[in-house]
Amino acid sequence: MNLPPTVTERAFERLAEIGAADQGQALRVAVEGGGCSGFQYEIALDEPKADDLILEGNGQKVIVDAVSLPFLENAVIDFTQELIGARFVIENPNATSSCGCGTSFSM
Repeated sequence: MNLPPTVTERAFERLAEIGAADQGQALRVAVEGGGCSGFQYEIALDEPKADDLILEGNGQKVIVDAVSLPFLENAVIDFTQELIGARFVIENPNATSSCGCGTSFSM
């Protein structure tokens, strides 16, 4: 059984802070070929499409397309804020390795 990714409360709170839903948008998390490790995450605000998985919380939405979904099985989508910056991050148990910046991974 494939388990969809989960989204932390912190990530939904950040989307509310930036007013994503107020603009009719959601956080799109996608996986594409490329990057220094083979696959890379693409994270952007976008409008939901008909075949997207929609994860909702705090009045906000995170969307994942059908092609990316198997790569994100059981992953956790979070938001982190550190001295060097703030960003959405993905903790992916399917990744066997990743690059230093965390945007590229291999399986």
